[in-house]
Amino acid sequence: MVDLLSYLPWAASPLIMNAPMGGFANGALAGSVTVAGGLGFIGSIMNMTDLAVNLRIASDIIKDAPGIQQTPDDTLQVGVGLLPFVANLTQAVPVIAEYKPAVVWLFAAHELADFGEWATELRAASPASKIWVQVGNVKTALYVAETAEPDALCLQGNDAGGHGFEQSAGIISLVPETRDALDRAGFANMTIVASGGITDGRGVASALALGAQGAVLGTRFLASKEITIHPINQAAIIEAQDGGVTTVKSKVFDELAGPNIWPEVYDGRSLAVQSYVDWQNGVPIEEIRERYAEAVAGPDRGFALGLRGRAAIWAGSGVGLVKEVENAADIVKSVRREARRVLHRTAQKYLDC
Repeated sequence: MVDLLSYLPWAASPLIMNAPMGGFANGALAGSVTVAGGLGFIGSIMNMTDLAVNLRIASDIIKDAPGIQQTPDDTLQVGVGLLPFVANLTQAVPVIAEYKPAVVWLFAAHELADFGEWATELRAASPASKIWVQVGNVKTALYVAETAEPDALCLQGNDAGGHGFEQSAGIISLVPETRDALDRAGFANMTIVASGGITDGRGVASALALGAQGAVLGTRFLASKEITIHPINQAAIIEAQDGGVTTVKSKVFDELAGPNIWPEVYDGRSLAVQSYVDWQNGVPIEEIRERYAEAVAGPDRGFALGLRGRAAIWAGSGVGLVKEVENAADIVKSVRREARRVLHRTAQKYLDC
C-alpha cells in the first residue's frame, strides 16, 4: 500500500484533511490546513476561473510559510475537488495543468464510468497529480478501483454532511468491509481515506483503526475562520446539538431552488430546517419553493437559528461536537494532538494487558 506521506512530504501523521466542500472550501482554508501539516482542499463547482483564483491564494500562503517541504514532483501542496456531473472537463484541464495540485479529488458523476475518463484526461494534464475518487459503498469502490485506477479511494460514510451516496453505511463498517473487498479483488495496494462523522481526534483515531490512512473533516471546518460561509449558517452549526436527530439525509434539500440536478444515487445531509419540516408535513414542493425563494432573497439568505431557516445548512451528524469558531490551523493541530493521545492511550491500555 502506498504511503500517502510519500507524496505529501510536508504533512504530519495522522493525516488530517478538510473536505473539498464546493462553495465553502476556499484557497485561504486549503493553504492554512496545509501549512499546519494537513492536506488542504479547495472545493469547486463549475467556475474554473474561481478555482484558479483560489489556487493562487493557497499558493501564496504556502510560499510564504517557512519549512513547507516540496513534493517529489514539485506539485502544489494542496488538493482540488471537482464535480464531474456539473464541471466541464475541457475547462478544468488547463487549470489543473497550470497549478499541478498534489491531489485531484473527483466526486459525483452522471455515470460511474465517467470517473475513468476524467482520471485519464487529468493525468495527461498533470502526471504528478494523484487522482482520488470519493465513493460511498463497497460495490462502487470495487468498480471505481478497476475502471478509474485511482491513487486513493475516499470512503464517505453516511454520517457525512452535504452530498453523498444515498445508499451507504457509517465508516465503522464501510471502511473495513471495503478494505477486505479490495484486498480479495486484487487491490491490496489501494489507499483509502475516510470521511463522514469525523469531527475530533477520537474520530480520526477510529478511522485509522478501521484501516484508513487519513481522515477528512467537513463540518468541523465549517466552523473555521477561513471558510466561505454566511455568518448565520455558521452560527447555526455552532448552535446545533444531537446531530443524529437535528440532521437528516434527504433529496428535498436539492429540490428547494428547482428540480434536483444531482444524479439519482446521491442525496444530502442538512440540519432539519423548516423547509424539510414543511415537506415532512405534506406541504407541496411548489409552495416550499416559493417560501424558499422569498427567504433567500433577504439579507439572511434563508438561514436562521433554531432550525427555522429555509435554506439547507449542510452538516454531518457530528455537528454537536463543534463548539466554537477557530483558525483552521488550530483545528488541524488540536485534532492531530488528540488523535495521537487517543491512539497512544488505547495502545498502552490494551496492548500491555
